[in-house]
Amino acid sequence: MSEIHFIDTTLRDGQLSLWALNMRTGAMLAAAEQMDRCGFQSMEFFGFSGFMKLVREQKENPWDWIRLGAQRFRRTRLRYHGGLGSGFEKIPRCVLKLMAERVVSHGITLTRTSNPWNDYGALKTEMEDLRKLGMEMVANIIYSVSPRHTDEYYAEKARQAAALRPYRVCFKDVGGLLTPERTRALVPVVLKNAGDIPVEFHAHCNSGLAPVCYSEALKLGMRILHTAVPPLANGSSQPSIFNVARNARALGCTPIVDEEAIKPVEEHFSFIAKREGHPIGAPREYDYSVYLHQVPGGMISNLRHQLRLVGMADKLQATLEEAGRVRAEFGYPIMVTPLAQFVGSQAAINVIVGERYKEVTDQSIQYALGHWGKEGSQLMDSNVKDKILSRPRAKDWEQWTPPDPSLQEVRRKFGGPGVSDEELVLRVIAGVDSVKAMLAAGSPKEYLNAKQPLVTLIGELSKRNNYHKIYIQKGDLSLRLERREN
Repeated sequence: MSEIHFIDTTLRDGQLSLWALNMRTGAMLAAAEQMDRCGFQSMEFFGFSGFMKLVREQKENPWDWIRLGAQRFRRTRLRYHGGLGSGFEKIPRCVLKLMAERVVSHGITLTRTSNPWNDYGALKTEMEDLRKLGMEMVANIIYSVSPRHTDEYYAEKARQAAALRPYRVCFKDVGGLLTPERTRALVPVVLKNAGDIPVEFHAHCNSGLAPVCYSEALKLGMRILHTAVPPLANGSSQPSIFNVARNARALGCTPIVDEEAIKPVEEHFSFIAKREGHPIGAPREYDYSVYLHQVPGGMISNLRHQLRLVGMADKLQATLEEAGRVRAEFGYPIMVTPLAQFVGSQAAINVIVGERYKEVTDQSIQYALGHWGKEGSQLMDSNVKDKILSRPRAKDWEQWTPPDPSLQEVRRKFGGPGVSDEELVLRVIAGVDSVKAMLAAGSPKEYLNAKQPLVTLIGELSKRNNYHKIYIQKGDLSLRLERREN
């Protein structure tokens, strides 16, 4: 029987998709050693977006997680997600290289990354830089739906990705847009054209179809799948490892994973979810409208918030419909960061103002000028492009090039020689004041593992409503639980 291997996404994409990266370092550390026993071939451990989130909002040092977390994994190869990319921010390349260098120093030598246009010429330079730093790359081939994204398109992109000779390629359905029919058409195309480069499959459950697509992919020869551990599976995350492993076994395959070892991990994160009010990932109903606008789930909640702020909460559906029109006029970009945000923001402005392209964002101007990929400028509808670039603001951006300071210049600006490399990276990404506030907050809060008997006992006792006071004593340990009167 064919062996099926799993890449775990729980701590990175799972909590990004479902918990908006709001899990505390201590909660992850408490589960790390158990996760290392689960038999995952590899684990997505951290990503670029986590730097800003942890520093600014959680007041926690992401390097603590990278350092302490990496020490707890002895069997599982860890991955950093993002390579030398930075999403929206034009972070100096010297800082991104320094960040990757420090990640490698903690023993994390594998990354998975993308170019939002599936531009492997641009990705080649990134891969060469990463190799010099000691990091291997998994190169994404991002799936999308449009008149441009044909079988022939994906055959060519798989050949281009494989020609880089990456560690692996990954067929990535970030929007949860694949159907079983398109899976049956494209998985053989990608596998064939990737040649001898191993292929992974990564999909989100936005439309509810990802588990079915995984089963179809297994039938066609896909042997490496990305999954997450409940409660951080399903919803807008990856399929559940339990469901996928069960289906793989039913298809005559051998899932290489220890499901009994995963159960305590599920219990731990379920305990954290209930205690801290995080959502529990659940299978979604099929929603055809996802295919019309292709706006990622996390972005929809942000658009809803923006519209509410201007008293137009009832315009969300109109904004999503407008996003579909804007995407077509922008040349059908793949709806991933940062291109999805450019499309969504412009669509919201069109609806709020009440006239299409009367006002445009700086990012729309930059996009039309090719600053976010030459394809943006080349593929954009000519009438829309003329409308965007006819305004005076476009002149300010026409000759602009992103600054490329040296590391010495960056260091002079952000704190001088007394600042460590790791703190310097955080100061550039999250801001000096945010880093100072983070450092003042101290070490991350320690969490107990939910499988520990005392934690389980306290959790169960707290559910009782027929006692006002409970005393626990064992040796020198004394605890008192008391229910307060409302």
